[in-house]
Amino acid sequence: MIQVSETAKKKVISLMTEEGFDATKDYVRVGVKSGGCSGLSYELNFDHTMGDTDKVFEDNDVRILVDKKSFLYLVGTVLEYSGGLNGKGFVFNNPNAQRTCGCGESFSL
Repeated sequence: MIQVSETAKKKVISLMTEEGFDATKDYVRVGVKSGGCSGLSYELNFDHTMGDTDKVFEDNDVRILVDKKSFLYLVGTVLEYSGGLNGKGFVFNNPNAQRTCGCGESFSL
């Protein structure tokens, strides 16, 4: 399962609306791909449709899609948002990551 903090929820809903998505019907797609300075990096997009092998979660009124391959890397992750002058944007607090890079956008197991 992936959890969404209250601040991340507000930002996700705001961004979805700006980009023409409906947070009550559409999804936030979270995934993992090869690359980044630590070996794996996170992906975050909006999507209108769910694929056959996607897992669907809903937390804090945010509907999340995770592809089958990424799911194993993301179990237990909390999506957070850090704004302000020194903010990083969306942050993945992933208990499975043994090492992360300084920017927080990539990790290794």
